[in-house]
Amino acid sequence: MGFAHNNVLHRNHFRKDWQSRVKTWFDQPGKKHSRRAARSAKATKQGLRPTELLRPAVRCPTSRYNTKLRAGKGFTKAELKLAGIRPKEALSIGIPVDHRRRNKSEEGLKLNKDRLEAYKARLVVFPKKAGKVKKGDTEGASTTDPTIRSLASVFPIPAGMTPEAPRAITAAEREASAFVALRKARSDGRLVGVRAERAKTAAAEEAAKKK
Repeated sequence: MGFAHNNVLHRNHFRKDWQSRVKTWFDQPGKKHSRRAARSAKATKQGLRPTELLRPAVRCPTSRYNTKLRAGKGFTKAELKLAGIRPKEALSIGIPVDHRRRNKSEEGLKLNKDRLEAYKARLVVFPKKAGKVKKGDTEGASTTDPTIRSLASVFPIPAGMTPEAPRAITAAEREASAFVALRKARSDGRLVGVRAERAKTAAAEEAAKKK
Protein backbone atom coordinates (compact mmCIF):
# COMPACT_ATOMS: atom_id res chain seq x y z
CA MET A 1 0.00 0.00 0.00
CA GLY A 2 1.38 3.38 -0.94
CA PHE A 3 1.54 6.55 1.06
CA ALA A 4 -0.25 9.76 0.15
CA HIS A 5 0.25 13.41 1.08
CA ASN A 6 3.10 14.84 3.14
CA ASN A 7 3.20 12.11 5.80
CA VAL A 8 6.05 10.31 7.54
CA LEU A 9 7.67 7.45 5.61
CA HIS A 10 7.63 4.29 7.72
CA ARG A 11 10.75 2.19 8.16
CA ASN A 12 12.96 4.36 6.01
CA HIS A 13 16.47 2.89 5.52
CA PHE A 14 18.59 5.87 4.42
CA ARG A 15 21.79 5.19 6.40
CA LYS A 16 23.09 2.06 4.67
CA ASP A 17 26.69 1.34 3.61
CA TRP A 18 26.54 3.56 0.51
CA GLN A 19 30.33 4.07 0.31
CA SER A 20 30.86 0.53 -1.02
CA ARG A 21 28.46 1.15 -3.93
CA VAL A 22 29.84 4.49 -5.16
CA LYS A 23 31.51 4.36 -8.59
CA THR A 24 34.55 6.59 -8.87
CA TRP A 25 36.41 7.82 -11.95
CA PHE A 26 39.72 8.97 -10.52
CA ASP A 27 41.68 7.25 -13.31
CA GLN A 28 39.99 9.26 -16.09
CA PRO A 29 43.06 11.38 -16.98
CA GLY A 30 45.32 8.32 -16.97
CA LYS A 31 42.88 6.29 -19.11
CA LYS A 32 42.70 9.15 -21.58
CA HIS A 33 46.47 9.13 -21.90
CA SER A 34 46.68 5.32 -22.27
CA ARG A 35 43.97 5.31 -24.98
CA ARG A 36 45.83 7.97 -26.93
CA ALA A 37 49.10 6.04 -26.61
CA ALA A 38 47.36 2.83 -27.80
CA ARG A 39 45.91 4.64 -30.83
CA SER A 40 49.33 6.05 -31.68
CA ALA A 41 51.00 2.64 -31.33
CA LYS A 42 48.33 1.02 -33.52
CA ALA A 43 48.74 3.69 -36.22
CA THR A 44 52.52 3.27 -36.16
CA LYS A 45 52.20 -0.51 -36.48
CA GLN A 46 49.79 -0.25 -39.43
CA GLY A 47 52.02 2.21 -41.25
CA LEU A 48 50.90 4.66 -43.91
CA ARG A 49 47.28 4.03 -44.84
CA PRO A 50 44.29 6.11 -45.99
CA THR A 51 42.56 8.16 -43.33
CA GLU A 52 39.21 7.92 -45.17
CA LEU A 53 37.46 5.01 -46.87
CA LEU A 54 36.28 5.10 -50.47
CA ARG A 55 32.51 4.59 -50.56
CA PRO A 56 30.45 3.20 -53.46
CA ALA A 57 27.64 5.08 -55.19
CA VAL A 58 24.34 3.29 -54.46
CA ARG A 59 20.68 3.99 -55.15
CA CYS A 60 18.40 5.16 -52.36
CA PRO A 61 15.57 2.71 -51.52
CA THR A 62 11.87 3.04 -52.52
CA SER A 63 10.48 4.43 -55.76
CA ARG A 64 10.32 7.90 -54.24
CA TYR A 65 14.07 8.29 -53.83
CA ASN A 66 15.59 5.74 -56.21
CA THR A 67 16.54 8.47 -58.69
CA LYS A 68 19.14 9.73 -56.19
CA LEU A 69 22.62 8.34 -55.53
CA ARG A 70 24.28 8.31 -52.11
CA ALA A 71 27.41 6.89 -50.49
CA GLY A 72 27.01 3.22 -49.58
CA LYS A 73 28.59 0.95 -46.97
CA GLY A 74 31.06 -0.96 -49.14
CA PHE A 75 31.81 -2.44 -52.54
CA THR A 76 30.50 -5.83 -53.61
CA LYS A 77 32.73 -8.77 -54.51
CA ALA A 78 31.61 -8.51 -58.15
CA GLU A 79 32.76 -4.86 -58.33
CA LEU A 80 36.10 -5.71 -56.72
CA LYS A 81 36.61 -8.62 -59.11
CA LEU A 82 36.06 -6.41 -62.17
CA ALA A 83 38.51 -3.84 -60.79
CA GLY A 84 41.12 -6.53 -60.05
CA ILE A 85 41.16 -6.11 -56.25
CA ARG A 86 41.13 -9.02 -53.81
CA PRO A 87 38.52 -8.68 -51.03
CA LYS A 88 41.08 -9.53 -48.33
CA GLU A 89 43.42 -6.71 -49.35
CA ALA A 90 40.66 -4.17 -50.07
CA LEU A 91 40.27 -2.75 -46.55
CA SER A 92 44.05 -2.44 -46.13
CA ILE A 93 44.09 0.08 -49.01
CA GLY A 94 41.00 2.01 -47.88
CA ILE A 95 38.26 0.12 -49.74
CA PRO A 96 35.47 -1.36 -47.57
CA VAL A 97 33.65 -4.55 -48.61
CA ASP A 98 29.89 -5.09 -48.23
CA HIS A 99 29.05 -8.81 -48.26
CA ARG A 100 25.27 -8.25 -48.27
CA ARG A 101 24.72 -5.82 -51.14
CA ARG A 102 23.96 -7.28 -54.58
CA ASN A 103 24.36 -5.64 -57.99
CA LYS A 104 20.96 -5.30 -59.64
CA SER A 105 22.01 -3.36 -62.77
CA GLU A 106 24.91 -3.17 -65.22
CA GLU A 107 24.98 0.63 -64.87
CA GLY A 108 25.58 0.52 -61.11
CA LEU A 109 28.22 -2.19 -61.51
CA LYS A 110 30.09 -0.15 -64.12
CA LEU A 111 29.83 3.06 -62.09
CA ASN A 112 31.47 1.54 -59.03
CA LYS A 113 34.03 -0.33 -61.12
CA ASP A 114 35.08 3.01 -62.66
CA ARG A 115 35.30 4.54 -59.15
CA LEU A 116 37.61 1.74 -58.03
CA GLU A 117 39.81 2.03 -61.11
CA ALA A 118 40.11 5.82 -60.71
CA TYR A 119 41.02 5.28 -57.04
CA LYS A 120 43.64 2.64 -57.93
CA ALA A 121 45.21 4.98 -60.49
CA ARG A 122 45.94 7.55 -57.75
CA LEU A 123 46.76 5.07 -54.98
CA VAL A 124 50.33 4.81 -53.70
CA VAL A 125 51.19 1.50 -51.98
CA PHE A 126 54.45 1.41 -50.03
CA PRO A 127 56.38 -1.87 -49.72
CA LYS A 128 56.49 -3.52 -46.29
CA LYS A 129 60.28 -3.51 -46.39
CA ALA A 130 62.14 -0.57 -47.89
CA GLY A 131 63.77 -1.43 -51.20
CA LYS A 132 61.85 -4.73 -51.65
CA VAL A 133 59.06 -3.88 -54.07
CA LYS A 134 56.56 -6.70 -54.54
CA LYS A 135 53.56 -7.18 -56.82
CA GLY A 136 50.96 -4.51 -56.08
CA ASP A 137 53.45 -2.02 -54.60
CA THR A 138 54.10 1.33 -56.26
CA GLU A 139 57.51 1.76 -57.90
CA GLY A 140 59.48 4.73 -56.56
CA ALA A 141 56.88 5.61 -53.90
CA SER A 142 57.91 8.44 -51.60
CA THR A 143 56.39 9.92 -48.46
CA THR A 144 56.87 13.36 -49.99
CA ASP A 145 54.37 12.68 -52.79
CA PRO A 146 51.32 15.01 -52.81
CA THR A 147 48.42 13.63 -50.78
CA ILE A 148 44.64 14.03 -50.87
CA ARG A 149 42.98 15.63 -47.87
CA SER A 150 39.40 14.64 -48.72
CA LEU A 151 38.25 11.71 -50.86
CA ALA A 152 34.82 13.27 -51.36
CA SER A 153 36.34 16.23 -53.21
CA VAL A 154 38.34 14.02 -55.61
CA PHE A 155 35.84 11.15 -55.98
CA PRO A 156 32.41 12.77 -55.52
CA ILE A 157 29.15 10.85 -55.72
CA PRO A 158 27.65 11.64 -59.16
CA ALA A 159 24.12 12.89 -59.67
CA GLY A 160 21.52 10.16 -59.82
CA MET A 161 19.83 11.44 -62.95
CA THR A 162 20.00 14.42 -65.30
CA PRO A 163 16.61 16.10 -65.74
CA GLU A 164 15.41 16.10 -69.33
CA ALA A 165 14.68 19.45 -70.97
CA PRO A 166 11.07 20.13 -72.04
CA ARG A 167 10.25 19.03 -75.59
CA ALA A 168 7.25 18.41 -77.82
CA ILE A 169 5.48 15.04 -77.73
CA THR A 170 6.06 13.06 -80.93
CA ALA A 171 3.33 11.36 -82.96
CA ALA A 172 4.71 7.89 -82.16
CA GLU A 173 4.52 8.65 -78.41
CA ARG A 174 0.91 9.79 -78.78
CA GLU A 175 -0.09 6.58 -80.55
CA ALA A 176 1.84 4.24 -78.22
CA SER A 177 0.02 2.62 -75.30
CA ALA A 178 1.95 1.84 -72.13
CA PHE A 179 -0.80 -0.54 -70.98
CA VAL A 180 -0.62 -2.61 -74.17
CA ALA A 181 3.19 -2.73 -74.00
CA LEU A 182 3.11 -3.96 -70.39
CA ARG A 183 0.47 -6.60 -71.12
CA LYS A 184 2.41 -7.85 -74.14
CA ALA A 185 5.66 -8.07 -72.14
CA ARG A 186 3.82 -9.94 -69.36
CA SER A 187 2.28 -12.36 -71.86
CA ASP A 188 5.64 -12.96 -73.57
CA GLY A 189 7.22 -13.74 -70.22
CA ARG A 190 4.50 -16.22 -69.27
CA LEU A 191 4.45 -18.00 -72.65
CA VAL A 192 8.19 -18.18 -73.30
CA GLY A 193 8.38 -21.85 -72.31
CA VAL A 194 5.26 -22.86 -74.28
CA ARG A 195 6.48 -21.11 -77.42
CA ALA A 196 9.93 -22.65 -77.10
CA GLU A 197 8.34 -26.11 -76.82
CA ARG A 198 6.16 -25.44 -79.89
CA ALA A 199 9.18 -24.29 -81.91
CA LYS A 200 11.11 -27.40 -80.86
CA THR A 201 8.22 -29.68 -81.88
CA ALA A 202 7.83 -27.91 -85.24
CA ALA A 203 11.56 -28.25 -85.94
CA ALA A 204 11.41 -31.96 -85.10
CA GLU A 205 8.43 -32.46 -87.45
CA GLU A 206 10.21 -30.62 -90.28
CA ALA A 207 13.27 -32.81 -89.79
CA ALA A 208 11.08 -35.94 -89.86
CA LYS A 209 9.43 -34.85 -93.13
CA LYS A 210 12.81 -34.34 -94.83
CA LYS A 211 13.79 -37.91 -93.97
